[in-house]
Amino acid sequence: MRRRNFIMLVASAAAYPLGTSAQGNVRRIGVMAGGKPSDPESQASYQKLRQRLGELGWEQGRNIQIEYRWWAGDPALADAQAAELAGLRPDVLLAISTPSVEAFKRHAQTLPIVFTVVADPVGAGFVQSLGKPGGNITGFTTFEPEMAGKWLQLLKQAAPEIRRVAAVFNPRTAPMILMPSVEAAIPAVQLQLVPAPAHNATELEQAISRFAEQPHGGLLIFPDAFPLVHRQLILELAATHRLPAMYPFPFFVTEGGLMSYGVSISHLVGRSADYVDRVLRGARPADLPVQQPNEFQFLLNLKTANALGLSVPPTLVAQADQVVE
Repeated sequence: MRRRNFIMLVASAAAYPLGTSAQGNVRRIGVMAGGKPSDPESQASYQKLRQRLGELGWEQGRNIQIEYRWWAGDPALADAQAAELAGLRPDVLLAISTPSVEAFKRHAQTLPIVFTVVADPVGAGFVQSLGKPGGNITGFTTFEPEMAGKWLQLLKQAAPEIRRVAAVFNPRTAPMILMPSVEAAIPAVQLQLVPAPAHNATELEQAISRFAEQPHGGLLIFPDAFPLVHRQLILELAATHRLPAMYPFPFFVTEGGLMSYGVSISHLVGRSADYVDRVLRGARPADLPVQQPNEFQFLLNLKTANALGLSVPPTLVAQADQVVE
């Protein structure tokens, strides 16, 4: 490893120590995610990636070198880290979340990019179509826009008394392709939609606290790195203000949130390793169709429901793939 690259690696707080190989060429993978290295969910995704790559014959320190960065919900940091990783000229880049892809697209216009945890790659301009991506980018989507209706329906079933729902999102990083779907689903569930944008923790607390000043409210948390980084605050605010909430990822529910309907981030990151493997073996992203989620899970936390004073219908409990009690 050149001294310049070694210094860059050591200087990065989010990088993992990397081994060398005496067995020939070591392939380099640059990875960027929106969480924090200290977060258990972020660690689970990293381990899932390494596990799946190992199953495919790629072992860290033997024949691959993974340069892993987390931008902790800060788009400016994402841009800086994307420039750093692109400068290392890896064999393939793995972008976890939409802002990660956007940053790589600016700084790595010719390097192969595999993405995951992205809601709308076509609308974002990452690929020409799902079947024929074109260019140097392909990967795995997270949500279908129609899921917004399912989120609202499940929330209304669990908390039929709610009349208003706050859509909590960071305007700089959230997949806004979902907002029209949320707006379209609102009349069917007879709810008033209240946008609750927030760029940081202070704005997040202000937005939810302000919304909670009026009764009969619930929360819809948009899928993004921002709520992942600030999930403890969101969970605390929902509990303090007694707001039923629908979350986008399962780990919110296992950590005390009311309910979620979506995909596991670590599962998607593990799936993305298959495309990383194919690129390392010579495939072009343009020839790899974008893959859509193959598993959605509905989680329900009955302990949280009881704390909120909700009487969850047995029919809804029966729909859950996992019930936390």
